[in-house]
Amino acid sequence: MLEPSNNNELPVIPGKRYFTIGEVSELCDVKPHVLRYWEQEFPQLKPVKRRGNRRYYQRHDVIMIRQIRSLLYEQGFTIGGARQRLEHDDGREPNGGTFDAQLIHQLRGELEEVLLILKP
Repeated sequence: MLEPSNNNELPVIPGKRYFTIGEVSELCDVKPHVLRYWEQEFPQLKPVKRRGNRRYYQRHDVIMIRQIRSLLYEQGFTIGGARQRLEHDDGREPNGGTFDAQLIHQLRGELEEVLLILKP
């Protein structure tokens, strides 16, 4: 979904279980108020809410936000068009690819970090 050139601009998603809205904002290069708005517009985006209605996003939420960001900002979809694309296409791109490309890129980055740690 995210083009390789744009993948490099976004930071690698750390191996944490939960992320605050501020952390997600930095990871996805989107302001927190935009994230709150997208929660209302995209039913797939449901962060866990705890004490005082604080939002805690999981890894799949961060990946979903990056997909939404790509559809809106890079591919020029409207909110309605992006919502339809995510609901009806099951995340498939017209060329038959899937959003798994972002996950593969993330995994590759994490494995390269592990290799650096393991090298003497």
